[in-house]
Amino acid sequence: SLVDLIGEWCTFRIRTVHRRTEFRLQKADDRIHILEGRHIVFLNIDEVIRIIRQSDEPKAALIARFTLSDRQAEDILEIRLRQLARLEGIRIEQELAKLRGEREGLLKLLGSDALLRRQVIREIRADAEKHGDARRTMIETAVTSSRSEVAAVADEPVTVIISEKGWARVRQGHGLDLSGVAFKDGDRAGSAQECRSVDSLVIVSTEGRAFTVAVASLPDGRGMGAPLSSFVELGAGRIAQVLTGRPEDPLLVAKTSGYGFICCYGDLLSRQKAGKAFVSVEEGATILPLLRLAGHDHLAALSEDGRLLIFPLDQMKRLSSGKGVQIIGLREGESLRAVVVTRGARVTIKGTVRSRTKTLLSEDRHCGLRARRGSPVGQISNVTLVAHPE
Repeated sequence: SLVDLIGEWCTFRIRTVHRRTEFRLQKADDRIHILEGRHIVFLNIDEVIRIIRQSDEPKAALIARFTLSDRQAEDILEIRLRQLARLEGIRIEQELAKLRGEREGLLKLLGSDALLRRQVIREIRADAEKHGDARRTMIETAVTSSRSEVAAVADEPVTVIISEKGWARVRQGHGLDLSGVAFKDGDRAGSAQECRSVDSLVIVSTEGRAFTVAVASLPDGRGMGAPLSSFVELGAGRIAQVLTGRPEDPLLVAKTSGYGFICCYGDLLSRQKAGKAFVSVEEGATILPLLRLAGHDHLAALSEDGRLLIFPLDQMKRLSSGKGVQIIGLREGESLRAVVVTRGARVTIKGTVRSRTKTLLSEDRHCGLRARRGSPVGQISNVTLVAHPE
C-alpha cells in the first residue's frame, strides 16, 4: 500500500542519514588526530626539525620523543621541512576547535533517535523548498453511485463455484447439479457458495487478512472462471477459505494455536483491494475453517492428541478482529485439530480402532469450561467430530 511504501522510504532515509553521520564522524576523528600531532610539532618545531635532520630513523625517534601515533608521525614526515617551519598555531587551534564542536554534534545525533529523525525532517523540507513544484495530480470529488447504477445488477440467486486452486465463476440458481463442471488440468472442485448476485464474497488469507469481492464482478459459468487472486492483493499470503453470507451472520474463528473468537460476517468486509487485518495468526499456526453459528449453542474442540472439550458458545468472546481468547488448554507443542458447533452438549466421535471404523457419542466428562484441557476420547485414532443434534 502507499502507507507501506512511504514507511519503507522513511526507514531507508533514516538509515542513510545514520550511515552518512557515522562516515562524517570517522573523517572528523581522523582529521582531529592529525591536527593534534601537528599542534605538538608546532610547539616543538625546532626540536622536531633537528630530529628529522639528524636521526637515521626519524619516525621512530618522533614517536618515542613526543608519544605520537604511527599515523601522526607519517603525516609529519610527509610535510617538507620548509612547510613544517611555516605551521601556524592559531589556524591549527581554530580548525581543532571547529572539528571538536562538529564531532560533539555528530555524537549527539547518533545517540538520539529523536534528533536523527528531526535531522531527516529538516533535510526533506529543505529539498522540498529547493526542488518542489506545484502538484500535477488532479484531486477531484469522488463520484457517488446512483440508485440506477446499483440497480443495474439484478438481484437473483446464484451459485459461486470455486476450484481447489482458487478459480471462481458464477452460475445462476441454487441447488445446481455441479457434477459436470469442468476445471483446468491439475485443478478440481473446491467449494460452492449459494448466495445472491448483489452479495459480496469474502476471502480469508493464511496471513489473517480478509478481502471482499463483489459476486457481480465474477465471470459467468460459461468458461473456466478467473483466479480470485486477480481481484485482490493477497501479498505473501494464500487463500485459506472463501465464504459468503449476510453482514449479521455470526461466525466462529478458530486457529490451531487454540485461540479464537466470535464475529459477524460484516466484520470481514473491506473496501480496500489490499483487504483488512482480521485475525492475528501466531507463528506456526493456521486458521481453521470458519463455522456458521446460527442455530447452535455449544462448541466442541478436539486437540491433536485426542482430548475433547465441549462448552457453551456464550463463553466465547465477541470481537471484530484480533487474537481472540483461549478455546482449549494446550501445552507447548500441542495444537487444536478441529472445532464443531452443535445444538446441545453432545457430538458424535468417529475414528478407527484396529483398522475398523468406530462411532462414539461424547460423554459428560468431555463437558467443561472454556480454556480447560478437556478429556481423552479413548483408544481411537483418526478422530473426527460430527455435530449430534439433540
